[in-house]
Amino acid sequence: MPLKIRAKENCRWDLLALGEVMLRFDPGDRRIATTRSFDVYEGGGEYNVARGLKRCFGLETAVVTAFADNPVGRLLQDLIFQGGVDSSLIRWVDFDGVGRTVRNGLNFTERGFGVRPALGCSDRGHTAASQLKPGDIDWDEIFGQRGARWFHTGGIFCALSATAAEVALEAVQAARRHGTIVSYDLNYRASLWKAVGGKKKAQEVNRRLAPFVDVMIGNEEDFSAALGFEVPGMDENLTHIETAGFQRMIETVVREFPFSVVATTLRKATTASRNDWGALCYADGAFYEAQNRKDLEIYDRVGGGDGFASGLIYGTLTGQSPQWAVECGAAHGALAMTTPGDTTMATLSEVLHLMQGKSARIAR
Repeated sequence: MPLKIRAKENCRWDLLALGEVMLRFDPGDRRIATTRSFDVYEGGGEYNVARGLKRCFGLETAVVTAFADNPVGRLLQDLIFQGGVDSSLIRWVDFDGVGRTVRNGLNFTERGFGVRPALGCSDRGHTAASQLKPGDIDWDEIFGQRGARWFHTGGIFCALSATAAEVALEAVQAARRHGTIVSYDLNYRASLWKAVGGKKKAQEVNRRLAPFVDVMIGNEEDFSAALGFEVPGMDENLTHIETAGFQRMIETVVREFPFSVVATTLRKATTASRNDWGALCYADGAFYEAQNRKDLEIYDRVGGGDGFASGLIYGTLTGQSPQWAVECGAAHGALAMTTPGDTTMATLSEVLHLMQGKSARIAR
């Protein structure tokens, strides 16, 4: 079924995201366990999409999240200011002085190189965002009175706590009531689910939300681990994915769930620094595949999938064809992996330049 997107003049925001925003500590070319200094960035799967749509594509976006009201929370807010995402919907929680009851999430991530893969270590227990509960956010006021054309959330936020998953369910149901398009990135993280029931629990939670989703996004592991669908031709190490196999899986998915669009990145990691990178989109009963970039050089792979999602959403919101949208997503995701941090530093002109197949010759 084609997407029916609300008119821009009737909505305060083009996109609203729900998720946790963490402070990322990046050791640069060093390792977490041996460095003596870190650069800091903000990041979070759902937020990264909103930031990409604002910073690269110029759309109006906002984030719904919660912070402990202390200097770390204010640093996160200051970083959000820089990205241009509306922070007026952030919920501030009183800090107890120590963090016994509430705190802000931290994420330590090293980039990897060659045969050494990227490594992440999260420190996000008892965070303010994970303690959001149904009734904390007036979704009918947000979607009904102020208005959002698109709502985005995902499996990372839902994995934080039982109440977070209920908040996401409450949000997608409200979005649907008010005609807002809902996208959801499965974003399976084994480390988040392992203490609360693993894949079985992830599938239970995600399957409850899936009927309210218009645009489902995920990679091969996500659809398998988070929704319970097998991808034909996928090996156990996730090193070889056949497009035809993924297409057969998507055809199975849309028979069970009423998604209008299903989209995925297609990544083959030769090393941490070199990946084959492509994307596939199912829309209007047909498949659309983006250019596959062989042996793409990776500087920092974190955020590539979020960059893909924001480019795909931009193309869809602006009335472009599914082929254009998936090409935009793949190009933006590729560019997002050429710079440090979770969030994009690409410009729209750079995305269009790459989509047109132009060279990386120096611009001056």
